[in-house]
Amino acid sequence: MEPTHVVVDSPVGPLTLVAIDGALCGLYMVNQRHRPPEESFGAPGDPDAEPFAATAEQLAAYFAGELTEFDLPLNLRGTPFQGRVWAALQEIPYGETTTYGELAVELGKPSASRAVGLANGKNPVGVIVPCHRVVGSTGSLTGYGGGLDRKRYLLDFERKTRSVEAALF
Repeated sequence: MEPTHVVVDSPVGPLTLVAIDGALCGLYMVNQRHRPPEESFGAPGDPDAEPFAATAEQLAAYFAGELTEFDLPLNLRGTPFQGRVWAALQEIPYGETTTYGELAVELGKPSASRAVGLANGKNPVGVIVPCHRVVGSTGSLTGYGGGLDRKRYLLDFERKTRSVEAALF
């Protein structure tokens, strides 16, 4: 089946959602590094169809501070190693960070922090697979396909939301 796409608004700018066979395979920001060419997104899709409606609803809840974990059908295409990295990214708790080196150790490849960084950068569904939660070994904000300003926004947003939630309970 051919991909289809829709564009939704968000606090980090327009997001292009791409799906194949009812599963999300891409979420791309404007001027994102490694963004595929527009023609690969397929024809415009129905924003009320799945997975677009559920994705838009969950993104809205996330940006409202009401959702900390996405539950969407994903169709991620990459190498087996990239798939392992993307799965590990989904285990990083909301509002927390890890380093490329820590992720490499977790994957059983302690000398592969660069490869982890490259796989992280090729994540096709940023925000939903939270690659923004990976930082440099000193805690510095290094590389983010959507740009460091967006990475800073997402991390600050999650930390503030988590702090408010913790204060309420």
